[in-house]
Amino acid sequence: MDGLSIQNTDGLDAPLSGVQLLHAPVLVLNLNYVPLNICTVRRAVILVGKSKAELLENHRGQLRTVSSLVEVPSVIRLDYMVKKPSLPRKLSKKEVFLRDRFTCQYCGKKAQDLTLDHVVPRRQHGSHTWENVVTACNRCNLRKAGRTPAEANMLLKKEPRAPDPNPYLILQNRTLLDEWLPYVPWSARG
Repeated sequence: MDGLSIQNTDGLDAPLSGVQLLHAPVLVLNLNYVPLNICTVRRAVILVGKSKAELLENHRGQLRTVSSLVEVPSVIRLDYMVKKPSLPRKLSKKEVFLRDRFTCQYCGKKAQDLTLDHVVPRRQHGSHTWENVVTACNRCNLRKAGRTPAEANMLLKKEPRAPDPNPYLILQNRTLLDEWLPYVPWSARG
């Protein structure tokens, strides 16, 4: 795809770096319209070109190749069903922050200096499990130190538990494009 330019919907050619455009995000929907993935324009054009997907939304115009014009997809839908098993989410710092919505579970503030805290400290034989790990700001983590919340006279905002498998995890903490919103369930919009 050398010699790319973009043609706006008003018919005027506007030069745009082909590399930038080819790496723009595209929402990929499963056959049943459930968001499955986010890929690049390049991958989406290949899937549509091979008749493995259909173009649903085009809000970017067209790519001009040497021999043809190609629609630039914003949303595509696969022509076949991809079965994605709902696996339990792995315990990691990022996943705990996502579960707790980047909010300290002791003071309730969204802070930049978040850490993980073991409700029952490791030195008191607390486990490293979903039910014993929470998000805490540095101030609360230092205040609690190596004690339990009861010993430190601190209350948890909510009881920690393992999150449910989330098929819309790919959309969390992403900027959702306007043309994606009709295909995104309200609960994934955050």
